[in-house]
Amino acid sequence: QVSLVESGGGLVQAGGSLRLSCVASGRTSSRKAMGWFRQAPGSEREFVATINWTGGATYYADSVKGRFTISRDNAKNTVYLQMNSLKPEDTAVYYCAADRGNAGLGPTSYGEYDYWGRGTQVTVSS
Repeated sequence: QVSLVESGGGLVQAGGSLRLSCVASGRTSSRKAMGWFRQAPGSEREFVATINWTGGATYYADSVKGRFTISRDNAKNTVYLQMNSLKPEDTAVYYCAADRGNAGLGPTSYGEYDYWGRGTQVTVSS
């Protein structure tokens, strides 16, 4: 079992930056791809970014490409999402997720992940 806890959300003006963190505990020794998703009110949970086990490969949704950066520090069991040039449409609850046993990039479908955090709210004002 793996527990994930996100932090770093908050209120920021458009054009600002935030850095989200996701700390894993439990069976952290197993290889797993990690992903970030977000969900705005009344919308489905959507894919944001994923990173492979070593951190050497990443993939982003078109809507955040060039503005967001996903990274990981396996020694700290932590995955990060650096968000720059934030827009009001980035407002959502952000979730991190783990795909157990997958050393490659994670899937873009939220239904394929094994573990989820409870999320952290990001609000971008115009």
